[in-house]
Amino acid sequence: MAQTCIKAWVHGIVQGVGFRYSTQSQARQLGLQGYARNLHDGSVEVMACGEQEQVDALLAWLRAGGPGSARVDKVLVEPHQPDEAPRGFSTH
Repeated sequence: MAQTCIKAWVHGIVQGVGFRYSTQSQARQLGLQGYARNLHDGSVEVMACGEQEQVDALLAWLRAGGPGSARVDKVLVEPHQPDEAPRGFSTH
């Protein structure tokens, strides 16, 4: 199966509520590689690489609101081609 990578920007109440760590846990369960990191504008950037079905599952989870402590207002997504394939899923 083909590998795909995306970057997503999650907006809403997504910082200070365990969002990055919940995203990391969800991504690892799905077997994805990448990261979740806070941005200065209060959003969270997520880069995820893996099988299309698993990437889609993570996006569905993000769009559904992520962890119960968060409030997701919108998720912007674009394809991404990293210079180097990520290893594991980290938080920054």
